[in-house]
Amino acid sequence: MTDEDYMRMAIALAVKGEGHVNPNPMVGAVIVKDDRVIGQGYHEKYGELHAERNAIASLTESAENATIYVTLEPCCHYGKTPPCTSAIIENGIRRVVIGSGDPNPLVAGKGIRILREHGIEVTEGVLKEECDAVNPVFFHYIRTKTPYVTMKYAQTLDGKIACFTGASKWVTGEEARAYVQHMRNRHMAIMVGAGTVQADDPMLNCRLEGGRNPVRIICDSTLRTSMDSKIVKTAGEIRTVFATVSDDPDRIEAFQRSGCEIIRTTPVNGRVNLKELMQMLGEQKIDSVLLEGGSTLNWSALQAGIVTHISAFLAPKIFGGERAKTAVGGEGVKDPSEAFGLKNQKITQIGQDLLIDADL
Repeated sequence: MTDEDYMRMAIALAVKGEGHVNPNPMVGAVIVKDDRVIGQGYHEKYGELHAERNAIASLTESAENATIYVTLEPCCHYGKTPPCTSAIIENGIRRVVIGSGDPNPLVAGKGIRILREHGIEVTEGVLKEECDAVNPVFFHYIRTKTPYVTMKYAQTLDGKIACFTGASKWVTGEEARAYVQHMRNRHMAIMVGAGTVQADDPMLNCRLEGGRNPVRIICDSTLRTSMDSKIVKTAGEIRTVFATVSDDPDRIEAFQRSGCEIIRTTPVNGRVNLKELMQMLGEQKIDSVLLEGGSTLNWSALQAGIVTHISAFLAPKIFGGERAKTAVGGEGVKDPSEAFGLKNQKITQIGQDLLIDADL
């Protein structure tokens, strides 16, 4: 087997950490000696052992003179766990093959330098693109300290997210809706506007077996959400944050009594300052947000410049209707030259629907 083959094994291990390691990266590691895999592991949970140490813990024999394949540059600092470079050196591993470099200022090439200073051969950039694709959220968050925001919506071929009556169940098929649960598991938080809560009374939880419920963030400028909504009633079970510009002490106290957290931002045209909100969420180590709001919040998010990625489901249906809502509302741009340009487009068929992914 080649370096690329073993790195693919490490990538397959890395993604098993999805939904459990944020704000850390997903990382996989495979230890090979005499063309035999003698250890493997991945970062399983935030605060627990990193991939390299889990791989070493699984060794079936000594790692002396072995090669370790790791999807991300090994850490060289003390955090919640000791540095992985030390474990590699202590176990006599002679070669380290790395996929992605680590942009974390605490690492950023230092891990590689330490390994080489100890006489260990280091090969960089093996399946780099595939390894980078595992951790777009981590790379964004570590560089900006703000969440990676995915705007997700489902629309018909004529661009409608609901009928003119407001009915929207369902635009897409079962397979696409099941895929959304994986997206909820992958992101640390989910965000909607008060209008969505009022119209749909959603739970915004993750319904995957073994999945993790995202932190629920409701943009509610005036705190108009009903205390009888499912979101408020279950705030004691699932972390729920209301972002607002309201300073009404009675409403604030009522939400807090129900177990909701309140974040107040400075107002922008009487609404929540989304850019400021992202900075606040980043400070709370929330590294990713799945935006499942309606057309109003989607337009506000684009205007505020907080959207990193678009995931648009396209259903083979036509709703029609001048008053039927589209995915992005607001005033819109005045001229095609002012359009929000997308890049790195990818199209995936999920059941009867198409998923179009693109970066802003």
